Amino acid sequence: MAVGGMEWIWIALVVGILLVGTDKLPGLARNLGKVMAEFQKSKADFEREVKSYSEFETTTPSKSISKYELQKSASALGIDATTKDDEQLREAIKRKLDS
Repeated sequence: MAVGGMEWIWIALVVGILLVGTDKLPGLARNLGKVMAEFQKSKADFEREVKSYSEFETTTPSKSISKYELQKSASALGIDATTKDDEQLREAIKRKLDS
């Protein structure tokens, strides 16, 4: 005779009552619920952290910089930014930093 899932729940409940007693069983269940909630919270935090890291890795910083930030960086490096578009500014900044 095979014991299914529902039978294991009943067996665990009976063993729990015999080992812990009926007085302490609600407190034990409450603590188990708190532990499970904390585990789920930690799991969600971990997944959120992994997701934010993977998004950080896939974004290209050079494409997310605004025109103002490009012009500010170019002028700090001594590059004339008034006549250049974004791509030309990126290339000029890259050349200046590589040299």
